[in-house]
This record gives sequence, C-alpha cells and structure tokens, in this order.
Amino acid sequence: MMSTTTVRISEAARETLRALAAQMGEPMQRVLEKAIEEYRRRQFFEEVNAAYAALRSDPEAWEEELAERRLLEGTLTDDLEAR
Repeated sequence: MMSTTTVRISEAARETLRALAAQMGEPMQRVLEKAIEEYRRRQFFEEVNAAYAALRSDPEAWEEELAERRLLEGTLTDDLEAR
C-alpha cells in the first residue's frame, strides 16, 4: 500500500481538481498524480531544450557535438548480420 500525506491547496484548485476528476471518471488523487508527472516531464524537457540552446550558441561546442554524432552514426548496426 502506498503511503499518503496531506497537501494544502486553495479552494479554487480543489474545485478544479474535483471537476477534472469527475470529467475523467478518475479519483482526484490519480488526476493530481498525473498532473504532477506531466509537470515534472515538462520541466525536464524545458531544461533539456535550454541545455541544447546553450550548446548551439557555442559554435565550437556545437561542432564537437556534431562530430561526435557523425562518429557514432555507424555504430548502430555493429554486430548485426546483413539480411
């Protein structure tokens, strides 16, 4: 069994959560868990995109990245027999 805890949210947020849960036919806890996971993933990809933007803004570092990609391109089929 999963442990639980209490988190305080505004009344407006609770009503929105309740409405979403009713609309989706799921418990409020499940809707909240999905929302948190979606937020976590969004934050992750925003950080990845920012890191790539920083890398691309440095021409020397970006060229090194591209060179490494070119080097690794042929390794995808290593140890696979031709059909």
